[in-house]
Amino acid sequence: MGERFTASVGAGTLLEDGPDCLVVPHHWTGTGMSVRGGFTGAHVMHLAVACCVLNDVYREAERRGLHLNGVHVTAEGGFDTDTWHSTGVEYAVAIDSALLPETVDRLVGAVERVAEVPRALRQGVGVRRVGHV
Repeated sequence: MGERFTASVGAGTLLEDGPDCLVVPHHWTGTGMSVRGGFTGAHVMHLAVACCVLNDVYREAERRGLHLNGVHVTAEGGFDTDTWHSTGVEYAVAIDSALLPETVDRLVGAVERVAEVPRALRQGVGVRRVGHV
């Protein structure tokens, strides 16, 4: 049996609003970053992917001298709730900009290659307890 978990982040013109949304400071935008998702380990893992991709979209755009009005990333994935084995993470990126579609495609492609959290998860991440307090 599986369950799906979704997390999303937004900034600029794609900043989300609402009672189930938290807005936190973000160094790439003056308005902060909206965060939406439950507070479970599954949501937090997907949130890590979404945050990393959003940050890297802004970083890579700045490196290329590209102006973005807003960015929104949703990350979702399933877990086998008997074993808590992830069935994978999928993410989608929305960008509000006057850029040509091919420029946006190149930007998102560059982010796909460099985004650290998705790259680490693709390689497999070892996790171990080293003690307790």
